Amino acid sequence: MESKTPTAFDLFVKPIRRLIEQRGFSSPTEPQEKAIPKILEGKNILLISPTATGKTEAAVLPVLNMLITTAERPPGIKILYITPLRALNRDMFERLQWWCNNLDVKLAARHGDTETVERTRQSRSPPDILITTPETLQAIMPGWVMRQHLQQVRWVIVDEVHEMADSKRGSQMALALERLRWITGKEFQLIGLSATIGSPEKVAQFLVGNGRTVEIVRVPVARQMRLKILFPQPKPEDI
Repeated sequence: MESKTPTAFDLFVKPIRRLIEQRGFSSPTEPQEKAIPKILEGKNILLISPTATGKTEAAVLPVLNMLITTAERPPGIKILYITPLRALNRDMFERLQWWCNNLDVKLAARHGDTETVERTRQSRSPPDILITTPETLQAIMPGWVMRQHLQQVRWVIVDEVHEMADSKRGSQMALALERLRWITGKEFQLIGLSATIGSPEKVAQFLVGNGRTVEIVRVPVARQMRLKILFPQPKPEDI
């Protein structure tokens, strides 16, 4: 009997491997194979790959793995998932809910339209993972209660980082992350997810800020494409 070739999925603890099997993921995609080991090592990562190549799971699953294997899990927000658009918040919440429910991890979303009842619930019983936008992150920092919850942040995932790298919203997010470091009193691990970009080094440095190391994991678009050239022969009427 042939032994199975180890993959990045084999680095996860049994509960996550079991869920991966339930989802029907037989093997990691190329971005997952490259990024998961580096994230588990605690490195700051900018993952650049095309849409629908499993970037979200490449970032979230190793972070969930580290969270559930942490000896102590004090109350508070441990993981921040930052998206540039409020609509992405809802999509991401639905996408992550299944994983979190099965791993007994509390998940919540926060944006400008979040109802007062839900805001109060988050203040009294903070989620382990909070999905939010750069503007909302800035808005909740001044509040004493939410600031206490944010002290526990250990991982920050920034989705669609290319959308913010050269805009005022990007400046706002960079400032928010520096304020967050001041609140936590320590460095946290940063994982950025991006579509293909022309200046990955600049975007990577924007993600982590000055003086911090970051590794770029890039999966070219060309590998995801199959090209076939069709050359029909001209007929007399075409000529």
